[in-house]
Amino acid sequence: MARQEACPPDFFTPPLSLNSQAGEMDRSNEVSLESMRDQLVTGNFNPEHREESIRNKTQQSLKRFQRAQESLAGGVSSGLRRSAHPYPLYFKRGSGSRVFDVDGNVYLDYGLGWGPLILGHAPAEITQAIASQLHRGLTFGAQHDLEFELSERLTRIIPCAERICFANSGTEIVQLALRLARAFTGRQKFLKFEGHYHGWADSVLVSYHPTLAEINAARGAPIPVALGQRPHDNVVIAGWNDFAGVERAFGRHGTEISAVICEPLLCNSGCIPPEPGFLEMLQETSRKHGALLIFDEVITGFRLHLQGAQGFYEITPDLATYAKAIGGGAPLSALAGKAKVMDLIASGKVVHAGSLNGNPLCLSAAKAVLDVLCRNEGAVYADLWRRGERLRKGLEGILRTHGFNIITAGGGPVFQLSFMEKPARNYRETLAADKWLYSNFALALLDEGVLVLPDGRWYLSTAHNDEDIDTTLAAAERAAA
Repeated sequence: MARQEACPPDFFTPPLSLNSQAGEMDRSNEVSLESMRDQLVTGNFNPEHREESIRNKTQQSLKRFQRAQESLAGGVSSGLRRSAHPYPLYFKRGSGSRVFDVDGNVYLDYGLGWGPLILGHAPAEITQAIASQLHRGLTFGAQHDLEFELSERLTRIIPCAERICFANSGTEIVQLALRLARAFTGRQKFLKFEGHYHGWADSVLVSYHPTLAEINAARGAPIPVALGQRPHDNVVIAGWNDFAGVERAFGRHGTEISAVICEPLLCNSGCIPPEPGFLEMLQETSRKHGALLIFDEVITGFRLHLQGAQGFYEITPDLATYAKAIGGGAPLSALAGKAKVMDLIASGKVVHAGSLNGNPLCLSAAKAVLDVLCRNEGAVYADLWRRGERLRKGLEGILRTHGFNIITAGGGPVFQLSFMEKPARNYRETLAADKWLYSNFALALLDEGVLVLPDGRWYLSTAHNDEDIDTTLAAAERAAA
């Protein structure tokens, strides 16, 4: 399926800078990060006032967080959630595009559970499918019809999918993909890109968000993220969109590299798109050296396009991993791949196991998700992109009008908003973004009833409507005033 059928073409062009035609400004009028901070102190975003306001109306969340820290490590179930400011909020329910916290506050939600809720909160299609399955059993540890029904459907949708297997998280399914690559090629190393995230397992949690000092000290070596990780002798690091860097890596390690793994759209570090020809180069170079190409589509799968990044960029890898949107909020992941590779699982030569793999509750949710997304050959994506682009461009316009250097990258269903002067083409260039300023903008939005992720990434769902976009842009205007 060609990308233009579901996605606007300007996604492939660099995001607009302050010197571009939209929001055009002269260099003399650009606002430096230092002057933006000065403006902030004198009123823009009003962080102290906003934090006081939020604290006053979220006391029940604070009490729960304090209680949770007495028994739950860190007070949260996933470490990233601790970064919420002023503290993690507690929610009672979600409906459509909104969530409701324990203090009775209502928020338009652009975090969407960090991405899975492609249909929004508690969509009837998913809740009814799960409720129907509940009465028939939670899990069997054995076979049922949903396994082959869903896998057959996925092989019809996903370009690389000749075989499918299921697991429960993105981290798990990436590990399976890399194990298959090692078994298929007889090689141990793999190439990953700086700033790309492929789960929290030791082998892949390297060179994710290093500081500039760490990068300089490492001199190209893999950089562990936290204590307790094993050595990373089998990881080769390259820069995103660095054609020459990939060639150098294969020049040094070509006979040892089993796979190249990447987020085809770098969603975890700025939503940076591949430059023209880069994915094609990865495919050609991998084939030339006998390595596999793996797309980590945990975020892009069923979000950018019905066929994910493969349909969007029209590049077919050997293997692709899926999670998040495929389950619509249910804990499900999937690996899709060429039969010649996946048959190593079928033969038992590569172990893939798990008590809850392919459980009927999660597969019933996934089937419901696909029922919605596949209607009229994926027509729902046109509205998803239209609304997402209106929101992205609207936020750009508002913030630029108020004198801020602002860059957005990505587009439609998932995009990044950063306070910086020019678009980033790789992870290192995202380090120029003023994260402190974005944090205060997010705080002001929260006070205005708009919930966003702390890293600048925005997700849209099919539940967001035009009125929601209007409400959000009005809230952004008040936040920036």
